Amino acid sequence: MILSSKRRRTPIANEIVEVKGSVDSVTYRNDDNGFAVIVLDFGGEPLTVVGELGNVEEGEELELTGEFMTHPKFGEQFRAQTCVRTLPVEASAIQRYLAGGVVKGIGPVLAKKLVEEFGDKTLEVMESEPEKLCRIDGITPKRAKEYSDGFKKVVGFRTLLAYFTEAKIPALYGIRAWKKYAENAITLVSKNPYILCSLGIELPFLKAEELAAERGVSPDSELRLSAGIKYILEENADAGHTALPQDKLIELAAKLLRVGIDDIYATIQREIEEENLYSYLKKERPFIMLRSYYTAESYIAGRLAIMNSLSYDTKINYDEVIDIAEQEFGIEYAEKQREAINTALSKGFMVLTGGPGTGKTTALNAIISLYEQQGIKPLVCAPTGRAAKRASDLTGREAKTIHRLLGVKAGTDYIAFEHNEENLLDCDAVIVDEMSMVDSLLFEALLRALPIDCKLIMVGDSDQLPSVGAGNVLHDIIASGTVPVISLTEIFRQAEESSIVINAHRIVKGEMPIIDNKSSDFFFMQSLDFEQAAQLTVDLLSVRLPKAYGFSPINDIQVLTPTRKGPLGTVELNRRLQEVLNPKDRTKSEIKTFLYTFRTGDKVMQTKNDYEINWKRGDEKGSGIFNGDIGVITRLNRILGEIEIDFDGRVASYNTAMLDNLELAYAATVHKSQGSEFDAVVLPILGGYDKLYFRNLLYTAVTRAKKLLVIVGSVRRLEFMVSNNRRMNRYTCLKNMLWEESFGGQSEQDETDS
Repeated sequence: MILSSKRRRTPIANEIVEVKGSVDSVTYRNDDNGFAVIVLDFGGEPLTVVGELGNVEEGEELELTGEFMTHPKFGEQFRAQTCVRTLPVEASAIQRYLAGGVVKGIGPVLAKKLVEEFGDKTLEVMESEPEKLCRIDGITPKRAKEYSDGFKKVVGFRTLLAYFTEAKIPALYGIRAWKKYAENAITLVSKNPYILCSLGIELPFLKAEELAAERGVSPDSELRLSAGIKYILEENADAGHTALPQDKLIELAAKLLRVGIDDIYATIQREIEEENLYSYLKKERPFIMLRSYYTAESYIAGRLAIMNSLSYDTKINYDEVIDIAEQEFGIEYAEKQREAINTALSKGFMVLTGGPGTGKTTALNAIISLYEQQGIKPLVCAPTGRAAKRASDLTGREAKTIHRLLGVKAGTDYIAFEHNEENLLDCDAVIVDEMSMVDSLLFEALLRALPIDCKLIMVGDSDQLPSVGAGNVLHDIIASGTVPVISLTEIFRQAEESSIVINAHRIVKGEMPIIDNKSSDFFFMQSLDFEQAAQLTVDLLSVRLPKAYGFSPINDIQVLTPTRKGPLGTVELNRRLQEVLNPKDRTKSEIKTFLYTFRTGDKVMQTKNDYEINWKRGDEKGSGIFNGDIGVITRLNRILGEIEIDFDGRVASYNTAMLDNLELAYAATVHKSQGSEFDAVVLPILGGYDKLYFRNLLYTAVTRAKKLLVIVGSVRRLEFMVSNNRRMNRYTCLKNMLWEESFGGQSEQDETDS
């Protein structure tokens, strides 16, 4: 239905209508995602319009479809779903349009002169007859061409956005396509819609499929098959795999693309020949890798082999130095701790691993202190902000995230760092804490920035889950047998008082934790009904634990669960917890997405690395919010689509287009909790998909709790998790590459995961 201001009536709720008018003023515009708030001259009446409108300018004519809404504070608004733009045709509108600065170098004064000279034909002259612009005093032929070229770019961008609107693709992707391909975008997209799936644009493959079908791309087109294969590899990378067996990839691709396996095989081979994909042979079985992961794992393997050979063991016995350190710190080191300290001093290249309470931090502090006494400059880092803060607290030295240490430098369709082979870090040693969380791409970036003779100490718990990002770096390094590994296993006396620590070690050994509830920090509450278990989880977080221990439900307690789906999954638990902890309130703005409603005060988590999000912490400024970072929404403006989130002191600015990578975090998956510790953890486990309930997931969840752990569920399910020693298997090639680099051949060990 088309409405004009003269026919205005009370709109029916959720009724989609069309309105037409000219842009009177632009209240707000975000050029990164196309979101705008404008005032439309709607037949002589002002109408506030919000939505993804692109780079609209004053004076433009718009045809909009959407729905009328009433905001409690700002009154009637029109929420636009689609936007068709036409250039102004009348002289007065053209003058207003050009005066707004749409073409670089043309302001109000020059806009008036142009319209006085050319009237309604001004824009035609600028596009097709720029030499006529020289009639205006001060416009040279060179400047006339610049104005014409600038206007043509504006027209090209508008045409591209119109093309995307027609294809029902959000303006955000059109803006990204323009940034990457500029005036060539439409030509390239028309030839190959699947380029929209590439880095920097990242249109979902299935949406590109729709566009390709509309443009008549053949189902067996090489472009389609190639994009589909890469899509499968990228989806599996999101699940942690840096590679896929070729036979498995062919099977998945044939099913997704509905073509024969011969066509898939031929496409893979062609992509390998063109070095878009890589094949790595593991025990006579080819594995297919995206270029980025092949480069990362092969570089890691080669670099670690070089560092190992250069970090030759001096064979010096540092026992006397360690004895002096014991006297200085008033500590008696255990045998394995002394071995770790000795190895760090004599070789300076190793993995230090061990569970909770085994003294990793004590050994690490000694290593750092003795390095400093020897004039060796160490840097301490960790993969996440929470892990870095914890490392700082435990070591008394500044610890940075790896991203911050390297210095994020965002590009158009790639991520780079300030520190790399050409700008090495200024250090003699690097200590990486929580190494189990470091993925392949991040570890590659770190190694590229290290001096060739730099000492490297990798600290982590090999029994924890692998990294959120693709790869299984710590596991593969240890399994390869190519790097010295010191494992701490003795639980120290003070840690023996903690049932969390004792039970964590029992779980690793395959023994049931002690659940008699006589401890002061480890409790089991049986609940055999999903609804009852969910309600008990909510009560524990919102009432019982805060009342008994004084814990903050937002800052101190975290619900962890193995799964996203089901009555005890993160989606449903977050819905229930939000209703209790941050219910709907007329005084609070909120924004709805497909899965969540976000409000001021909500606890949220970033679900994808975003290197371009700007943040402030006091006078410090930076960029980058990463997968698993947890924060609280401190400000939300639904009209402008602006959200402010505090991530442990880093205050970041979001817009509505970025909410796809955000979810509520009152409850989180165990996997997303890695590297974090919480005063209290509530862990509901009851039923669910068997493959998600395994031993090292339970171990990881238990070791996230510092002061208190409450398990809600059934003893039977707990027993199943303890007995299920299946690890989170991942397809990677790093272990074999490490073996090959160090020993000239592949390991004889047969592992299904890596």
